[in-house]
Parts: sequence; C-alpha cells; structure tokens
Amino acid sequence: MKEEALKRKDQIEAPRGKLGILIPGLGGAVSTTFIAGVELVRRGMAEPIGSLTQLGSIRLGKRYEHRNPKIRDFVPLTSIDDLVFGGWDIYDANAYDAAFHARVLRREHLEPIKDFLSGIHPMRAAFDRNFVRNLDGTYIKEEKGLRARVEAIREDIRRFKEENGLDRCIVIWCGSTEVYQKPGEIHQSMEAFQKAIDEDNPEIPPSMLYALAALESGVPFINGAPNLTIDIPAMVDLATKNNIPIAGKDFKTGQTLMKTILAPGLKSRLLGLEGWYSTNILGNRDGLVLDDKDSFKTKEESKLSVLEYILQPQLYPSLYKNYYHKVTINYYPPRGDNKEGWDCIDIFGWLGYPMQIKVDFQCRDSILAAPLVLDLALFTDFANRIGMGGIQEWLSFYFKSPMHKENLYPEHDLFIQLMKLKNTLRYLMGEDQITHFGLDYYMEKN
Repeated sequence: MKEEALKRKDQIEAPRGKLGILIPGLGGAVSTTFIAGVELVRRGMAEPIGSLTQLGSIRLGKRYEHRNPKIRDFVPLTSIDDLVFGGWDIYDANAYDAAFHARVLRREHLEPIKDFLSGIHPMRAAFDRNFVRNLDGTYIKEEKGLRARVEAIREDIRRFKEENGLDRCIVIWCGSTEVYQKPGEIHQSMEAFQKAIDEDNPEIPPSMLYALAALESGVPFINGAPNLTIDIPAMVDLATKNNIPIAGKDFKTGQTLMKTILAPGLKSRLLGLEGWYSTNILGNRDGLVLDDKDSFKTKEESKLSVLEYILQPQLYPSLYKNYYHKVTINYYPPRGDNKEGWDCIDIFGWLGYPMQIKVDFQCRDSILAAPLVLDLALFTDFANRIGMGGIQEWLSFYFKSPMHKENLYPEHDLFIQLMKLKNTLRYLMGEDQITHFGLDYYMEKN
C-alpha cells in the first residue's frame, strides 16, 4: 500500500459507472447462488441475509450518541444495481442451467430470473487436470502454453469491460481447490515467475494464470479457495508495486466459521483443550474435487491452522500445547450442497475435570458463501478506488487462511477480525476507532 496514494474521508469519491465481477468457476454452486441472489435482491424479491455490506451497521462515537448507520450508507460502496457478472468455466452452461444443475436454489427462486441468468455465459477456462484431478472440463481454452493462456485471459478481461461499458472490474476465484503446493523458487520473485511462465513450468496452476492476468490488467484479485495462487512473494510484490488490492484465502463458511466462534470463547475463559475432531460430508462439485487426496491436503492445511493461531499454545502450554486436532471431509453425493459438519470437542476445566462439546452443523455451503462473495467484491473495489493496494488483511473476517504481511501472524478470532474490519472503515472515513475501553464513562471529571 502506498501511503501517499491512500485517500481518506473527504477525498473519497462516490463510485461511478458499473463494476464487473469476473469469476473463474462461473458455473459452480457458489457463483450461481451469488449471482442469482443479487438479482433477486435487486428485484425486491429477497433479502441479502448474511451480507455485512447490505445489512450490517457500524457504531460511531460514544455509546450515548446512538450513531449506528448502515455500512452501505457510511462508506461509498458500489450499489448492487451497478454490478455486472461474467467469468470462466470448464463447462459450457449458462448461469441458469448451471444453477439448476447445482440444486442449491429452488425453482421459486430460479424461474422468476431465468431470463437474466440465461443471458450469462461463461468464457472458456484455463484448465489443467493435473491440478484438479476429479474434474474433466471440456470448455477450455485452445491456446497452448502458459503465456498464451495468460494473454488470452487478459484479452477476456479487456473485452468484457469494453462490451459491458465497465469502469472497473474485480476477479474473484470461486473455482475448485487445486492440489497442495508449497512455495518454491519460481514463486519468490516476479522475474522468476515470469520466466517459469515462458518455460511452461508444470508447477504453475491455472489459478495463478488468472491472478497474473488480473494484476497485469490493473484488476484486483480475490482468492476464495485455499490454493496458493496469490499467497506468494511474486504476486504480493506485483500487487504492492502496482497498488492493486489482493485478498484471500479460502471463504470461511461452515465448520471453520464455527471454530472461529467457539475457540475464542474457550480461550477467553481459559478452558483447556484435549482434542477437536471434525468431520464433514459434502456432495457438490467441491466435494467431488476434495475426494482427491492432494486437493484435500490443500483444504486440510487451511482448516487445521485456525486453532493453532487462536489458542496460542506457546503462551498457554498447560491448556493447549498437546491437543489433538483431526479434520476429515467425505464426498457423499446425496447431500449435494447441503454440507454437514460434526465437531466433537474434549475440553477440561477447574482441577482438570473433563467436559465435552458436540456440534452438528447442517449448513448450506453456497448459501453461506454467496454473501461473502458480494461483500468481498464491494470492499475490495472500495479499497481499489481509494488507493489501498497490496494485501487487504482487514478482510480477514471472510477467510479461513487470511493473508498477512510476512513478519506477522494471521488473526483468526472472528470477533477481532470484525473489529479490525470496522475500525479500518472508521479510520478511512475519519471517525474515531472503537476500543470498548469504557472506563471513561465512569471517571469523574473536575
């Protein structure tokens, strides 16, 4: 982020024109649920439940002032009426057919907007089955070589903006989880990364091609999967140098959402943890992809890191040093998008006496993810318009594995993340940050 370029308060202008939201994975359950939901809200046929930008309020000043505007009225965000949708997918199906096939939304929600959804067609995707082994896409780019594919994606972005008369765009990855990767030499600098592109290095997955094309086009990139993608020095340096926002990674929806709610409560009361066993069943495209052990490894790493950072065993060794943490995901087609997560939590309290917590969260994966896509797109566009480039750590609230500066550790506590997000908005809009100190209300002043 370039401090001299950052706008604040009266310098921040209202958004102008249309905002394009381009989605790799356009035909997936999350994407179609998001797009359909936005259109239903625009037509006054639904409420944007779960969206902080649309329903959330923000406290300003002292409690006795009772200033609690809606976030969308406090911050000049793009109106959902000005959103235009597009993207890429490995299957040639319009958004209506894809949504119908995903079986997330009922006919009563799809049929009234069939005309709108049917008009949204994917562009051919960059796809490499070596990184997503359980899918076999047929609607893929014909370009040979990584450089040619990057240029093809850049051309897609340019054409999409031109054809829709767009002022600006956001790219948000809603595609599948790729096989597990650790950063290598080719990821350490943009020079090394570009050389690897030219040499068709087999360690570069499709998600990185989209990210590079977006950043080279001046377009912010959001990573909704646990893939490595932009969480490498080369991408961070490019985004920082060009002052383009990047955010990620892995939308925080079901079981991990519950962990970031429950674990801070246990830690705040200094209750010990013996073990936390988590298992899931899921039947949508994401479940099929995660049925591959190497793709699951990517997701597992994202899920496992949460407790370690929240509980801080190095500070509380007698409570959290040796807890056992297990995560499994099982593909179960009959459930479709209706994921179920079981958590068995063994804790101990005063004098070491054991207790148990059991959670059965029967959730709808895409229903939880859709409002996150909306909020992230609007907040990231806001960051871009005010010159807030590089890693957007203030958006950690939405991710399982929040990106952060190299010498920092990620903040996973959901409540601290929300405070960080709202205080960032207060700072940018010239309001005092809220600390919840409160003692000043009771201190007599002479």
